[in-house]
Amino acid sequence: MPILNEERHLGEAVRSVLAQEYAGELEVVVAIGPSRDRTQEVAEELAAADSRVTLVDNPSGRTPDGLNAALAAARHEVIVRMDGHGELSAGYIDTAVRVLQETGAANVGGVMLAEGQTDFERAVAVAMGSRLGLGAARFHVGGQPGPSKTVFLGVFQRDWLRRVGGYDPTYARAQDWEMNWRIRQEGGTVWFTPELTVTYRPRPDLQALARQYFRTGRWRRRLVQQHPESVSARYLAPPTALLLVAGGAVGGLAWRPLLALPLGYAALVTVGGLAIGAKHGARVAARMPAVLTTMHLSWGAGFLRGVDGE
Repeated sequence: MPILNEERHLGEAVRSVLAQEYAGELEVVVAIGPSRDRTQEVAEELAAADSRVTLVDNPSGRTPDGLNAALAAARHEVIVRMDGHGELSAGYIDTAVRVLQETGAANVGGVMLAEGQTDFERAVAVAMGSRLGLGAARFHVGGQPGPSKTVFLGVFQRDWLRRVGGYDPTYARAQDWEMNWRIRQEGGTVWFTPELTVTYRPRPDLQALARQYFRTGRWRRRLVQQHPESVSARYLAPPTALLLVAGGAVGGLAWRPLLALPLGYAALVTVGGLAIGAKHGARVAARMPAVLTTMHLSWGAGFLRGVDGE
């Protein structure tokens, strides 16, 4: 579990692992980055309360460095990828180990079940679980079990992590997707099953959401550049939408029919957002258009911006 500035959610994340009913030995390796809040103190309290919690330093604070540091300290042959923003569902580890054995997969994973605690966070959760928000990836919207390009977090046969050399430290984000790509290139299977769910806590406001999706878009661009075969319509939709909206808004100053592009997009996210948010209440529905727009256009801007060797 690589963590940075996770004072708010770290306790519930670690406890969701320690509460798992699993017949084998269990350890939780927490790689701690240089945080600005009480993350270090909370982690030390958790380790003092339960000997199964091990703390390791992650001086860079970068996710792949933390993951590789935790892997180096881990003692077992099944590795459960976890972060400080989530909670494992009951029976997660036991089910994952069974599916690993039944399928012979290198990595198994399930659904990223976004759950918010405020109206804004609930709106983000609804968007993340909808086709209008993040497309049709099974780990967001669910689906039938079977081979997959990637899964959320994942539970690995450690031997496969050795074969591919662990997480690529040059990927500040998208490191899970990139490593699953290498696993599949080496002949391993990445397996999705809806039996597994991890509760995910969304970002708390539009600014934080925009930063998250801008960075995600940048690293998806890096992934496509390094592995061109990985490109998909889902990755290209946000930058395409941004170009059409911006081009239509600017071009519409000279030729009014082009205004149909930004107006059409605004109508799509407004009508679609209100529709998918309606069953969650008026306060959630009212936030959906802004949430969807932020997710789409921030991702698109990040994708167009790229990483520049970061």
